[in-house]
Amino acid sequence: MYNSIREILGICLIFTSLFDAWKYVWQAKKIIKIKTAKGHSRKFLNVAIFNDILKLLYGIFIKDIFIIFSSFLALITMSYNYITIYNYYPYRMRGRPHFKKPNLLLYIINSILPNRIRKKL
Repeated sequence: MYNSIREILGICLIFTSLFDAWKYVWQAKKIIKIKTAKGHSRKFLNVAIFNDILKLLYGIFIKDIFIIFSSFLALITMSYNYITIYNYYPYRMRGRPHFKKPNLLLYIINSILPNRIRKKL
């Protein structure tokens, strides 16, 4: 009885995780459509990624395939959204001669730092 309830709830978790993951794809498509990531919080996405990494590690630790699959699915779509925001971020020097985007590591570090400390890209 316990295992069948666990299986049903696990399948429901995966089904709702599809919606959770798809919202990041919707956000990325919207950014691509309007061609700017202005107004999209990198900090929010960093916290969501950190949360799903912890869920993934927890699922691996307790060997729960439902948690592992749901967090892995979310991490894939979050990565797609993160790269989209990186590509469409409103950089300060965009459009000027010799402009180039900062490398991805600098961008990630910049998105983690508080606004009073970080350098404007």
